[in-house]
Amino acid sequence: MKALVYNGPGKKAVEDRTKPEISAPTDAIVKLLKTTICGTDLHILKGDVPTCTPGRILGHEGVGVVDKVGNAVTAFKPGDHVVISCISSCGTCEYCRRGMYSHCVNGGWILGNRIDGTQAEFVRTPFADTSLYHVPAGAEEDALVMLSDILPTGFECGVLNGKVQPGSTVAIVGAGPIGLATLLTAQFYSPAEIIMIDIDDNRLEISSRFGATAVINNKDGKAVDKVMELTGGRGVDTAIEAVGVPATFVTCQDIVAPGGVIANVGVHGVKADLHLERLWDRNISITTRLVDTVTTPMLLKTVQSHKVDAKKLITHRFKFDNILDAYATFGAAADTHALKVLIEY
Repeated sequence: MKALVYNGPGKKAVEDRTKPEISAPTDAIVKLLKTTICGTDLHILKGDVPTCTPGRILGHEGVGVVDKVGNAVTAFKPGDHVVISCISSCGTCEYCRRGMYSHCVNGGWILGNRIDGTQAEFVRTPFADTSLYHVPAGAEEDALVMLSDILPTGFECGVLNGKVQPGSTVAIVGAGPIGLATLLTAQFYSPAEIIMIDIDDNRLEISSRFGATAVINNKDGKAVDKVMELTGGRGVDTAIEAVGVPATFVTCQDIVAPGGVIANVGVHGVKADLHLERLWDRNISITTRLVDTVTTPMLLKTVQSHKVDAKKLITHRFKFDNILDAYATFGAAADTHALKVLIEY
């Protein structure tokens, strides 16, 4: 089969690989129909994720058809259309029992990280019964690819961890795909204001269409002043970091109101400053999280009922044969205006 392989920082290639086989009774082999590229894949290629070693097939998102199942799999059978979760959960360890599937001692975020991932024609998915989801009849599979990672990440790490509430004021720093997924799902809780901050006018224009009440271009470095002006000098109840660079984390510290929450979503590859000399007395909370995908069943219902139009996050489409072009397009989003790129087999 063909697969996109990470060969060390800055190096990737399409290679021929052996089709995966069942190696544990809880495994399933899934034939991919659609996949996508995540910002985390770009972090891997930058060398920010040391757990992903050269030779690994990348990717942790996708929709496909079950090809084979191990003899302990009871919820799925060959021919079933499924959403592949970015998190593999055994369902029985201490962390899984606590709903922290991302820290499953037998799984977690392993696809495209510690085991071969979904940017291939076939993928082995461990713990199939608790790591795959049935595609409902008539559902639009393009939209469901967004359920593998991006929607639950924005919702769990940003909205839930950020304690977004009716009438609250929210700022999302970073209007990329994760920031926009956070924007879409924050609206479940009817905050009074959702302020989007970025340096890309195209993404800010999309943010306005997706429901932001205000947008701020921070090219001039004055986003903090503008947020304070919008909030009467108070700041925001929830500041969500959705980029993963030190400067945006500091911006969140500068705009959070007393009693507020800073919810970090971005993947950080280098250290970031925490200004406790300013924050120690402000009653704020800072949260971090890797998506657990505990909300995927709920989000699946919202997508199926069109309460969330996840498909509008897709801006570009490629065939798998052109996956290197897809990476080039996604990696140059400022020029290509790419959000999510859909890769079809």
